[in-house]
Amino acid sequence: MTKANVYGIDGKIKDGIDLPDVFNTPYRPDIIRKSFNVLHSNRRQTYGADPLAGAKHATASVGKGRGMSRVPRLTQGRTAALAPGVVGGRRAHPPKAQRNWNEKINKKEKLLARNSAIAATANKEIVSKRGHKFDKKLTLPIIIDEEFERIKKTGDMIKAFEKIGIYDDVLRSVNGKHIRAGKGKIRGRKYRTPKSVLIVSTKNNLEKSSNNLSGVDAVKPDQLNIEHLAPGGNAGRLMMLTKSALTQLGEGK
Repeated sequence: MTKANVYGIDGKIKDGIDLPDVFNTPYRPDIIRKSFNVLHSNRRQTYGADPLAGAKHATASVGKGRGMSRVPRLTQGRTAALAPGVVGGRRAHPPKAQRNWNEKINKKEKLLARNSAIAATANKEIVSKRGHKFDKKLTLPIIIDEEFERIKKTGDMIKAFEKIGIYDDVLRSVNGKHIRAGKGKIRGRKYRTPKSVLIVSTKNNLEKSSNNLSGVDAVKPDQLNIEHLAPGGNAGRLMMLTKSALTQLGEGK
């Protein structure tokens, strides 16, 4: 069994604990990526063009024998219309709203992906490769004493992060915020922010105290999914768990 330290909010080692068997799951980046892609595909909103787009004009073909192309033309003028490939014409193959974007994944594959992503959070090499910054003396995942669940203010959480040695990762997220490349800028998602610490706790109150920390997410053990554990499909997120949350993970909840 792999052992990990239990830290207090003062950053000192309070105890040691054996990690559950789920942390011994083999690392499968291929299955993790597949599960992530399926999750995003199933969340995708359907979209499509108006079936009559580009086909609302009064048009007629001039017929043959006039020495001109026989594309449909406006009845009030000689401008081409309706046909694909002409200015103001319809699209040849527009996106259709009835298309089904859903993908399927086997239950065992989905479970393997989740467990493999959980196990990756205990590997310092994988976590560092993902770009996270933390004190190299820490054992991963970071197990925190139950006293951490009583934090109600963001300032107190920042102090705890600083003493434990993971606040640099929050600063990395703050400094890494950037303007998105592409059309997303004009579609309500102008900025991209790197993910930092993932807090797993059995209580809800940590969501309020961590809400204003850049890139930090707080979830319950039964809410954990591949998007929390492997944002962008890349495993190895810096994860912090309370002792009670670790127990629930070991029980498969």
